[in-house]
Amino acid sequence: MGDLQEFQKLVIANAANAKGLSVGEKAPDFTLLNAIGKEVSLSEMLKTSTVIIKFYRGEWCPICNLDLREVQNKLPQIKSLGATLLAISPQNPDEALTAIEKNNLDFEVLSDVNQNVIKSYNLQFDPGADYHSRRDLTLLNGDRLKTLPIPATFIVNSNQIIEAAHVEANYTERMGSSEIIDVLKRMQR
Repeated sequence: MGDLQEFQKLVIANAANAKGLSVGEKAPDFTLLNAIGKEVSLSEMLKTSTVIIKFYRGEWCPICNLDLREVQNKLPQIKSLGATLLAISPQNPDEALTAIEKNNLDFEVLSDVNQNVIKSYNLQFDPGADYHSRRDLTLLNGDRLKTLPIPATFIVNSNQIIEAAHVEANYTERMGSSEIIDVLKRMQR
């Protein structure tokens, strides 16, 4: 097995204890800054639509960027089903703006620099010493923390209850837009 595969196995193993929240649980409310420094609140967004929350590692992560672009491609259909999309990373607003520009995103990208929201959704983990020897997260994360969120997607209804959740220690696996759209259609029935 190659060095990269061994490295990925270590990161995935270190993420195994961050289980995320489950379907049926109340989604913790939050207010975070968007890419231009404006406050965005989950509870306010839920007054007008279902909210899809995508937690991602950062604009430096190629798999995260592919995932964000994939949902961007289906954003008109997602909006037509009454949903709003939010993406959250531990980076500061400048990197959120970079993610928007790099990926041509038309949805809010929020900064959880102290990772309080990431912690409240039970997604925070330390990827381990081997990871830290290869990538200095203190230079990438807003509060210079050495932790990351497990990539996760939550679909939250107007009562702030999680309708669908995808939390996977293997950072290469994400909830795709077709699955999101299926959940949104089910919610409309």
